[in-house]
Amino acid sequence: MGNCLGLRGKTKLEIVPTEFIKPSINLYGSPSNLSTLYIHFALLSKPVILHFVPDHNSSFGFDSPVLQLGSETVSGPPETLLLYLDTKLPHPPLTRPNRAGSELGIVMVSVLQHRSLNWHLGRMVMWVEDLVTREGRRGAEVMGSWKMEVRKFGKSYGQLLEVLLEHAQMEERIIFQLLDFSDPGICASANEEHARDLPIMNGIKEDIKSVTVLDIGGPGYREALINLSTRLKTLQSNCLEHFEGEERGLLPLMEAIELDKEHDERLLDQCLEVMESTHSHLFSFFIEGLLPHDAMHYLRLIMKCTNKGQIASMLRTLVE
Repeated sequence: MGNCLGLRGKTKLEIVPTEFIKPSINLYGSPSNLSTLYIHFALLSKPVILHFVPDHNSSFGFDSPVLQLGSETVSGPPETLLLYLDTKLPHPPLTRPNRAGSELGIVMVSVLQHRSLNWHLGRMVMWVEDLVTREGRRGAEVMGSWKMEVRKFGKSYGQLLEVLLEHAQMEERIIFQLLDFSDPGICASANEEHARDLPIMNGIKEDIKSVTVLDIGGPGYREALINLSTRLKTLQSNCLEHFEGEERGLLPLMEAIELDKEHDERLLDQCLEVMESTHSHLFSFFIEGLLPHDAMHYLRLIMKCTNKGQIASMLRTLVE
C-alpha cells in the first residue's frame, strides 16, 4: 500500500512542546532603508520564522520598518523595535539595560573590536589544537579533505590577520594620536606592543605554509603543527593582555579630552576609512565574533557615519 496522509499513516503521534515552536514574524520595510536592514539582521539572531516583505511604497505609512507578530503590529525607531523583540523573545538578548561603558563611540568601537578579535583568536587556537590531536589519527582522514581543512584554516587566519592589522592602524592613527596630542608619549608602550607582535604574526603565516606544503605524516609535519599551535597561543595571550591594558589604562583617558558629539562622529568616519577591508569584504567575518547584543551595539555606532550608502552595503552583506 502507498503512504496514507494524516494520522492514519503514522505509528506515533509526536507532540512538539510549544516552547520549541518558532513563531512567524513579518518584517515590512524598504530593502535600502538602514533601519529595516538593521532590524532584519536583528531578527536573524532570534528563534523566529522570518518573512521579509519589501515595502517600497511605504504602504503602512511609516518611514521606519514594521513588525507583525501574531495580531500585533509595531513600528518605530530601531531601539523601540529591539526592546519589543527582547520583550517577546528574550533569548538571545539584543539589548543590555544599564550597559556600562564609555559614552564615546570611538572608544566603544575599539572595545567591541577587541571582543571580536579575542573570539576569533580563541577559535583559531581551538581549531589548531584539534588539528594536532587528529593528526595522530590521520589514518581515518581522507587526505584531500585534510589538506582542504588546512587551507581553510590558513584563509581564516589571513582574514583575522587583516582585521588585527587594521585595528592596530585605527588605534595608532586616531585614538593614540589624540591621546598623544594631550599627553605626549603616553601611548608609546602600546605602539611598541603593536610592533612586538608582528614577528609572531608573520611566524604563524610561515608555519601555515609549512603545514600546507609538507606531506601529511611526513618528517616535520607534526612539529610544524605544534609550532603553529604554540605561536597562536602566544599571540592570543599577548593580544588579551594588550587589549585589557588599553581598556584599563588608555581608552578611559579619551573621556578627559571631552569630545563633543560631532567630533566623535568624525572619528567614527575616520575609523571606517582606515578599516576599509574590515568593514567591506570582511564585515561578516568580523561580526561573527560578537555576541548578538554587542553586534547590534556595533552596528548602531557605525550607522552614525556619514557614508550611508557604504553602511547600507555593509548591512546587506549580513542579511543576504
